[in-house]
Amino acid sequence: MNTVTNTTRATARSLDGVSLHFLIIGGGPAGYQAATYAARLGAKVTIVERDVFGGAANLWDCIPSKTMIATGGAMSFSRRLQGMGLAQAAPEVDIESLTSRVQGIQHELNDDIKQLLQSQGVTMINGTARFTGPNTAEADGPDGTRTIEFDAALVSTGSRPRIPDWCSPDGDRILTTRDCYPPKSFPESITVIGSGVTGVEFVHMFSSFGAEVALVVSRQHVLPGKDPEVAGVLEDDFIARGVKLLKGARAETIERDDETGGVVVRCDDGRVVRSSHAVLAIGSVPNTDGLGLDAAGVETDDWGYIPVNHHCVTNQRHIYAAGDVSGKLPLASVASMQGRKVAEHVMGLHTVEHRHLDYDKAASAIFTEPEIADVGLAEAEAFSSGRKIRVTKVPFATTAKAHINNDPRGFVKIISDPATGVVLGGSIVGRHAAELISVIALAVTANLKVSDIYESLLVHPALSEALAEAAE
Repeated sequence: MNTVTNTTRATARSLDGVSLHFLIIGGGPAGYQAATYAARLGAKVTIVERDVFGGAANLWDCIPSKTMIATGGAMSFSRRLQGMGLAQAAPEVDIESLTSRVQGIQHELNDDIKQLLQSQGVTMINGTARFTGPNTAEADGPDGTRTIEFDAALVSTGSRPRIPDWCSPDGDRILTTRDCYPPKSFPESITVIGSGVTGVEFVHMFSSFGAEVALVVSRQHVLPGKDPEVAGVLEDDFIARGVKLLKGARAETIERDDETGGVVVRCDDGRVVRSSHAVLAIGSVPNTDGLGLDAAGVETDDWGYIPVNHHCVTNQRHIYAAGDVSGKLPLASVASMQGRKVAEHVMGLHTVEHRHLDYDKAASAIFTEPEIADVGLAEAEAFSSGRKIRVTKVPFATTAKAHINNDPRGFVKIISDPATGVVLGGSIVGRHAAELISVIALAVTANLKVSDIYESLLVHPALSEALAEAAE
């Protein structure tokens, strides 16, 4: 999109020669993407963030957890060195060094985002904000309270871990996911409650660092909603690591054990798990309290989320919601794209070429070992709806690169339309799955055919060869 077009469209949305004022509450992926894009298009932008610019994804969730997972993965890989012609190594965790690494990455990303916002002329306020009317808000910052009049606003305040009434995290032994990094110490043993994406990532992380891990699985397999075949590969790896799986169990209480100083987790079927620590990973709740949404006339649903249409517009046509508070896919990548789409809509660019967000085509990844990634139509979903599909699967063990890496685990699965050959979805389990899924994601988004993949001249030796084989 060229600069001339941007300037023309931005001017079209100006008010009496004055730039449209765009208020953003929440500086996470949705907020800062919307801010920088709208500012480039000519809007006057004010963004209010109570913690750090970059949001919970950088401060508490995605970035620090993946940093620690990468370190844990390096430790796991070192245990397989003998199979690569090297002497076995036994690395130990340097907690001080790991903490510095986590915090260093957080600070660097935060500084980069702030510099980006500054370079676009965005007004940044470290503090909290709340609506006082349909077009007014108050922001409490280091310089006191200021009143802000706006033409359009975006709520992108994210979410926080869900804490059930039967548990009282203390930040010491009974933890939420946000209490786990940077690490004060690594547990000797830990019980993870919740077998969704976050739960299994924490199982991988703690087991990589040598802890004895138990996982409370409320269903009959981990990752409910994901391909059971994919979940099965992960379960096999967990069992090989010595992870204890409590399937079909729901935690009812988590209490401190006065005798051992650890914790006791009691399940609804009578099973009891004792460990030094326990961590809750049972979802999140939106941060919509205290925002003055009623004053702005913005509605929420029964769970506190803000319903939006395909433009991320709320029931108030000039107020938007994006990221976790919108109740859509809770992924940083989705939030970022929502933010850009909101900026386009605010500045009127949706009246020209504009692709709506299709949440069914969003790629996602789980950073366990092996990694898991998927996109588009799922095999089980297609069968349950009676849709005819073609499913092809190729194990990584058929590629030379998997053996070179001494890691032949996993597979590539591609789902396509048998009549047209159009790629409808796919899943990958194995090393670098989060990177490799991009090929299938591009095919799904652009309605490419399997022939477009297998007729591409890919690198040899490479794991991506399994993609071409599965397509063929």
